[in-house]
Amino acid sequence: MRISGEIECALLKHHRMRIVFFGTPEFASTVLERMVDHGCGIVGVVTTPDRPSGRGHRLQPSSVKETAQKLLPGTPILQPDKLRDNDFLDTLRALEADLFVVVAFRMLPRDVWAMPKCGTFNLHASLLPRYRGAAPIQHAILNGESMTGVTTFFLDEDIDTGRILLQRSVTISDTDNGGTLHDKLMDVGADLVCETIDLIKNAEPGIHLGTSQKELMTGEPLPSAPKIFKEDRELHFTKDSARQILLRIRAMSPYPAALALLSDGVEIKVFDARVLPDVPGLNPGEVHITDDRRLIVQTVEGAVLLLVIQAPSKRRMAVEDYLLGNEITATFQ
Repeated sequence: MRISGEIECALLKHHRMRIVFFGTPEFASTVLERMVDHGCGIVGVVTTPDRPSGRGHRLQPSSVKETAQKLLPGTPILQPDKLRDNDFLDTLRALEADLFVVVAFRMLPRDVWAMPKCGTFNLHASLLPRYRGAAPIQHAILNGESMTGVTTFFLDEDIDTGRILLQRSVTISDTDNGGTLHDKLMDVGADLVCETIDLIKNAEPGIHLGTSQKELMTGEPLPSAPKIFKEDRELHFTKDSARQILLRIRAMSPYPAALALLSDGVEIKVFDARVLPDVPGLNPGEVHITDDRRLIVQTVEGAVLLLVIQAPSKRRMAVEDYLLGNEITATFQ
């Protein structure tokens, strides 16, 4: 951020800062709600256009739009298809914002993030520079991390590389999955955004806010967090250990869900499981169903007790309920 911009921004400490918020899903709407409670001067909200949803394909607003309409009546809500559209840029500029706050939104072009005098900062669900990318929550669990966190940082030309403003650590418990960790980070991140706004507003003239991510690098390879594809969701009982299988199930639960493929071609979503010792006499991928309808699958090291699944054309259910009226005779791949 330019020093001149920092001096100009510092002069705002005795005035209410004008903020435009960018976001789309529940993660972002929770942050927006916390900002409203904090008394932030939100003069505009930018979110995605309404999208068709459900069987009737009715247009559905984003979670952020619904929150803004409820908590910020009369505040402009912009829903551009293209972020470089001149009409959108002119409308955004007319809001005369001092600061942009971005949470779970699209990548912004320079024409947008360089607009406000105090800069644009983003909330990311990891301790940067670790886990840059679209899926930091899932990848942290996949890699068996015991700690992650949230980071606020100024946007720059590249993805997730800007100067770090504030960070907070969050413990990953042995029972956390993608959903529970999402909620932990959402709650801590909402508070961190408000703290970051106060930090920027109260900055002394001439202070170059933030720490370069290069200063935090040790020279060792950093774990990344690319977008999740179908192959990232697939469970391989004949190749992986029970621990690796469990980490993938936890990382992908409840959404988009891990996938277990049976040798007969049936694909089952798996939401919850436990690690057990090896089952004597079973080869990796083979199944043991107990008298009390417990479904155990052997892996290359240890076995996995499947607890909650969803078969094709079925609802999500406990395994013992599924086995009441269904059989599994095939092996798992």
